[in-house]
Amino acid sequence: MRFLLRVAFWLSVVVLLVPGAPSDRTPTPQVGATEAVSAATAAWSDMRQFCTRQPETCTVGAQAAAQFGRKAEAAARMLYEFLNERFGAERTGPVATTATVGPRASERPTGASAARLPPGTLTPADLGPAWRGPLPRREIETKPPA
Repeated sequence: MRFLLRVAFWLSVVVLLVPGAPSDRTPTPQVGATEAVSAATAAWSDMRQFCTRQPETCTVGAQAAAQFGRKAEAAARMLYEFLNERFGAERTGPVATTATVGPRASERPTGASAARLPPGTLTPADLGPAWRGPLPRREIETKPPA
C-alpha cells in the first residue's frame, strides 16, 4: 500500500513539473503554498484513517497489491530472461551448468586438441575457486658465533 502511495505521489510531482500545452491558456486560480500544504496534510490524515473506516476495502486492496507485485515480478523475470537470451550469450558466452559439465580434468585433452573443445566442458573442480594455501614459513638464518 505504501508503495502505491509513493508511486502516486512521485507521479503527481512529475505531472506538476511538466509544462502545460501552449494551447491550454485557460486561467487557473492561484493556490498559495500554505493552502497547498494544509490541503495535503488534511488529505494525508484522511488517508491514514481510511482503513479504520473501510477495513474490507483495505483487505481487498492489500490482496490486489500483492497480486500486482507477483505479476510485476513475473513480468520482470520474463523480461530479464528475454534480454539474457537475446544479448547475454553474445557478450559472455554460454554459462556452464551441471547439465553441461564435460569430462573430468584428468580425461580432458591438452594442447592443440583442447582448443577444439565445445563450450560447456568445465568440471565442477574447474568452476570452483583456486585453492590458496598458507605461504611457506621462512626460516630465520642464525649466524654461528665467530
